[in-house]
Amino acid sequence: MDKKRFQKWTEREYSTNQRIIALILEGILFLIIIPLLLVVASSYIDHWLQIPRFEHGLVASIGLLLMVPGLLFALWSIHVQFTLGKGTPAPFMATQTLVVQGPYTYCRNPMTFGTILLYLGMSIWIGSFSAIGLTLLFTGLLIIYIRAIEEKELETRFGPAYTEYKRNTPFLIPRSPH
Repeated sequence: MDKKRFQKWTEREYSTNQRIIALILEGILFLIIIPLLLVVASSYIDHWLQIPRFEHGLVASIGLLLMVPGLLFALWSIHVQFTLGKGTPAPFMATQTLVVQGPYTYCRNPMTFGTILLYLGMSIWIGSFSAIGLTLLFTGLLIIYIRAIEEKELETRFGPAYTEYKRNTPFLIPRSPH
């Protein structure tokens, strides 16, 4: 993606209604379509490769223990982006200011962290090794995108403030703020 396109997107301010519509569409993608694809694709892969599902019960509980905090962490991140940053997770409606409050004090990518926990928890909950593999593949591709494109765009847009934030805040795995 071209840097000038990102800069153009970030220079424009969007109304609350426009941002709400974007959030609804993003929610449909990340909370319905991708999870549905994960379940359906893993079912086909498991059947094709004759991979048995692992037992439910305690394993399903572990999945839920990952899903709930993952979803809450991701939603908290989106709320902070929307209210404080006046943007959305979508690159074309990026935040207008550098957001370093709320979950962003724990890691630079709390929404990604939460989403990974959510999908990993789902994968464990449905008992599918291939779903876990697909989640790890999705995670790897997302990290490559963040490192190659998003971080460079943030450095260009927010300069030394982002560089300082990046130096003091972990990339993905949360830790207590200093």
